[in-house]
Amino acid sequence: MPLLTLMMVVPLVGAVVVAFLQGQAAKITALGTSLVVLVLAVMAWAQFDTGASAQFQLAEVHPWIPQFGVSYALGVDGIALSLIVMAAILTPICLLAAWHDVADEGRRVSTYFALMLVLETFMVGVFAATDVFLFYVFFEAMLIPVYFLIGMFGGARRQYAAMKFLLFSLAGGLIMLVAVIAVYVHGPGGEQGFLISELIGNVGGTETAKRLMFLGFFIAFAVKAPMWPVHTWLPDAATEARPATAVLLVGVLDKVGTYGMIRFCLQLFPEASQWATPVVITLAVISVIYGALLAIGSNDIMRLIAFTSISHFGFIVLGIFAMTSVGGAGSALYMVNHGFSTAGLFLLAGFLATRGGSKRISDYGGWQRVTPVLAGSFLIAGLSSLALPGLSSFVSEFLVLQGTFMRYKVAAAIAALGIVLAALYILLMYQKVMTGPKPEFADGAAPADLSWREKAVVIPIIASFVVLGVFPKPVLDLVNPAVDRTLEIVGVADPAPAVNASESAK
Repeated sequence: MPLLTLMMVVPLVGAVVVAFLQGQAAKITALGTSLVVLVLAVMAWAQFDTGASAQFQLAEVHPWIPQFGVSYALGVDGIALSLIVMAAILTPICLLAAWHDVADEGRRVSTYFALMLVLETFMVGVFAATDVFLFYVFFEAMLIPVYFLIGMFGGARRQYAAMKFLLFSLAGGLIMLVAVIAVYVHGPGGEQGFLISELIGNVGGTETAKRLMFLGFFIAFAVKAPMWPVHTWLPDAATEARPATAVLLVGVLDKVGTYGMIRFCLQLFPEASQWATPVVITLAVISVIYGALLAIGSNDIMRLIAFTSISHFGFIVLGIFAMTSVGGAGSALYMVNHGFSTAGLFLLAGFLATRGGSKRISDYGGWQRVTPVLAGSFLIAGLSSLALPGLSSFVSEFLVLQGTFMRYKVAAAIAALGIVLAALYILLMYQKVMTGPKPEFADGAAPADLSWREKAVVIPIIASFVVLGVFPKPVLDLVNPAVDRTLEIVGVADPAPAVNASESAK
């Protein structure tokens, strides 16, 4: 059974059907379609063999444009599969959360939910593609549904935010296109010349050419990640987008940047990756601190969450380019954990803004006396985001810092300040929004607490915090072989443990 192809065809067909429906029928059909994709993702996980020697499993390879070396090639390693499963879990959660985001007027509802399903198709495709050109097609195709989801259904400045997102992404994509063409020119060529398996270890050219190709891919992924200083599109896009759209954008799509760094930058250009590592490590540390400081100073709750993601992506990139097995495993796990923690923050902030009519932190106060379930859920999501021990982000953040410290002690020490700053921006936000005297409302009626539908959205997210915080082993077992293979391709090994003189004398 071609599970990966089915995971793209099902939501695409579902999107076409939803587009011809209206109201509740469109919503129910979209939600049911996403649940079918989730079942397929679970089947893919069940069939995946962590002990297999092949780099990619569930593989499909068919000629597409053989004259140009392009194949329709799909396959997953542990990292790609974990991100696909995360996307498959978050999509029905986001659809359920967005149930009342768009008024049941005309075809706006069907358009909104159909675009979400189209986006799911491309999310699966971009992580499953094992042909460089096919990856590029999905990489660019993702822009279309996101552009319309923000530009048609976002806030007051939605058109500005959508256009800024599109221009930044297109600029990075065009730079990568040049690198994609160069890879084929300097690769082995032939009818399958774009296959990753054919290109690993076979990209020729001068040292300068390889470094330029590396930069072409890295710049595109840095924009997508997003890293400082090419991050400025994210706060606007996340603030103006609907909360469910923001979750898929920041929680899933932006992972294409960090995933691409592993899959293409490190594996296709190992020497160039080591050459660029000092600069990338520096940019990652700046992203960690810079994003956290901007979050502390933000008065818009959605913008604050977007800035926290810049800081978290800095940690992920730091672990990738530390080039240690511990740091790499931590980054892969961090990508999954960040998806769920960001989903919790964005969706709960959206529920709050719907009740309070504002995204400004200063317009709130004392809401834990009005909506205690919402406040408690928001606190748990915030504690997960600041990496409280026992919750999911702690494990991944600890592994990233430990792996980085093995090779870059100063960078790890500076990045560790991000943990302190995270406690500040999360706890200060919670204090301002949720604590204090009970607020007074103009009509005298306090807003209702979370509904059953909203609780159904929140419960699996909070469960992920606890399960992955206490027992991350299933995900780590899934990603560790892919991390080890990447380090082997790059040609690096973990630093030997330091032994002091007194111990060595014994």
